[in-house]
This record gives sequence, structure tokens and C-alpha cells, in this order.
Amino acid sequence: MSQTTTLQYEAPWPVHSLDWCKAPAPNQQGRHGSAFRIGVASFIDNYQNYIAVLGLQDEHVLVEDDFTDYPDFVSLAEAYHGYPATSLQWQPVSAANHAWSQKSGNTELLATTADALRVWEYNSDGPANVSSYVGRPSSNPGHHSLTMKTALSGQSKIQSQSTGAPLTNFSWNEKSPSLIVTSSIDTTCTVWNIDTSTAITQLIAHDREVYDVAWLPGSTDIFVSVGADGSLRAFDLRALDHSTILYETPAPKNLPPPSVSPSTSARPPTSPLLRIAFNPLDSNYMSTFHMDGCDIQILDMRSPGQPVMELRGHIAPINALGWGSAEQPLLATAADDCQVLLWDIMDHAQPGAVSPRTTSSRLNSPRPDTKKKIITDPVMCYTAPGQVTNLAWSPSIQGMTLPSGLSTSAGEWVAICSGKTIKALKV
Repeated sequence: MSQTTTLQYEAPWPVHSLDWCKAPAPNQQGRHGSAFRIGVASFIDNYQNYIAVLGLQDEHVLVEDDFTDYPDFVSLAEAYHGYPATSLQWQPVSAANHAWSQKSGNTELLATTADALRVWEYNSDGPANVSSYVGRPSSNPGHHSLTMKTALSGQSKIQSQSTGAPLTNFSWNEKSPSLIVTSSIDTTCTVWNIDTSTAITQLIAHDREVYDVAWLPGSTDIFVSVGADGSLRAFDLRALDHSTILYETPAPKNLPPPSVSPSTSARPPTSPLLRIAFNPLDSNYMSTFHMDGCDIQILDMRSPGQPVMELRGHIAPINALGWGSAEQPLLATAADDCQVLLWDIMDHAQPGAVSPRTTSSRLNSPRPDTKKKIITDPVMCYTAPGQVTNLAWSPSIQGMTLPSGLSTSAGEWVAICSGKTIKALKV
């Protein structure tokens, strides 16, 4: 019997933010089924939003098709969230062994951004009662709870109001999981210590709204950000008196002539950059895309200024991207054209290009510019029933043998959301 390659869940509300758990539940290491947990957040245009943790209805859905009467996933726990979460992420793998001051060992953390950075504690203190035969819904999903631990909202450097401005995204530091950096529409980025609930530093990062932020893999000092001013910038917490502009989008073509009396608030037109993500295998490479853009730009930290590669496959604006974690990680992209494309850029990377730069070194001098490569051939393509608004990779999940004797193969999955539908696709 073949292994299932698609799992599906219909949420009660439109979904925007989602993330796949980075490791099996702490008290269920023997049961790899707990590696199939996805955190999701609703996107409703009011103050009645929710976040939820989804888990497998039954591990047999991974190998058998006659579970069509039941959803593949069920909601294990949910919590009220107020405003829609602009981002939701599970704790990094390193958090399990981190010396937290106020967290028990059998719970996991999730974080969300909206009007504040919220840290949530997820407890699954009881194995799910997995049924041993086909066609029976899980009568006991175990004792699962999702509770808010802290809500962090700082004084804004820009605005005089008492609370910080809305947050657009965040990056969780994998080396030191107590560190989270957030980005905001008020042009700032803030580095938080979530263990002590304090802001370590807040800096004015861009000339306009900041849309995304990412720690340099392996570093606790360097992060990059992108925003509405069309620039990609790098910051080093050891030298905050300046930032390094790694890339600026070219000014849009065919602009209307300026008005006779431009307003004092008029800004030069730019093409905003929406997302930034590092290749986990070689952190010299970053991927980004423009607002309303159909192409992905691959940038090399060693030759800033212009992309070294451009991925052209979508025919409508891109909404999301993310790197897998395999030995040769693939880049997944999703767009309004209902397509999810997987790209293998490492075949096109500079030969022997893994940089001698270490994470302890500072941002170093670039090498001479290289000519941009245009890549038009993704290695895989999936067509969704509607526009794909977000995606999240699973870690590499071990194969497992079920009580029925059937087994699953190891590998990665990609979760995508399209309206209320969440699909998990085996890569």
C-alpha cells in the first residue's frame, strides 16, 4: 500500500500564518506521529482571531486512503488571539535543551506577532490514544493546552503613544532561543529576551515600514531586514552605530512626472521587499521578493548590490517562500497563481562557494559582482485549488512502522494554506 502524499485540513476560518513543529513532542519521542503538528493562525478582519495546534487524527492516515470520512488533522488546542497573527512560529530545536528560568521541560513554546510579541506555552502531557484499527476517529486526543505566557510590547522610538506599533514579523534565534528579533511598521526592529521579558535593544532599521527580519544562521549578533523602502539591510549588535545595505531595489520604471507642488510628505517611489530567508546550508545566500513581484531574487552576502540569481516561474504575485532543511535544501515559493514551486539553486551556486566567513566574524567585504543567472526550471510543482498565501516546511521526519505493520518513508513535507484549506504535501 502506498504512502499518503497529501494530508488536508479544513479550518473554521481563513488561515494566514502557519508553522510546522521543529521536533516531536518532548514526552512522545518514540511516537514520530507527534512530528506532524502544525501551528496555524486565523486571518479575520476583526478582533476575534484564534491560533490553534493541529495534529494527526490517526497515524494510519499516513498510509491509508480509506480515512476519507475523517479529516487527516484535528485541532489539539486553540487559543483566542485578538488581532490576526502576522507570524506564528514554533520554538527552535535548541529550545528543548535551553536553561529556561520559567518553563517546565515537557512544554513547548510558540510565538506570534500582531499588536505585540506573544509567547505561548503548549502542553501535550499525555499521549494521544491512537486507535489500532482503521476508520475510528480518535476518541481521546490527549490533554493539550495552549496558554499565553507573555505579551511584549515596547515603547516606540518613533511614536509617542504608550505602546509599540503593530509588528509585521519576527525571527527566533536558533543558537540562543531566548532571543527574538521583531520588525514593525514604525521602521524599527527590536531584539527581545523572552526569558526575562525585556527588550535588549530597539533600532531604527529602515526609512519606512519593516516587513521581515531574519537572524544570520549560527549568529546571535547579526540579523537582516527588508521593508517598504526597498532595501535589504544587515545589522550587527556589536556595532549598532551603522548598518550595511546589501541590496536596494531599482526604482520603478515609467513613473508619472512629479506634480507641480509635491507634498512635503512625498517619498521617492520604491518597490518594497516583503520577505527575507537564509539558505540554511550556506548562509551567504538569501532569498527575497518584491511586493506584487513574480520573481524571486537570490542574493549573495559576498557580492551585495544585485541578485546573483533570479527564479522565474510564477505568473502572479508571490506570497511566501521558505527553505527546507535537507542536505541540499530546496526553496519553496507560493503565489497567487495557485502554484507551489520547489527550486534547487545549489546546482547553480558558485563552485566551492561555502564562505570562510564565520558567524563570529563581522560583516566582511564583498567580492566583485558576478553576473546574474536566470533560473526558469523548478524541480517540482504543485497546483493548489486556490491562491496560496503561505507555506511552512517540516523538518526531516523519520519513517515509522505502524501497529498494522505498514511503514512510512522518511522525508520532508511542505504545509500550504489557501483560504480555509491547509494541505501538507510530501516532498
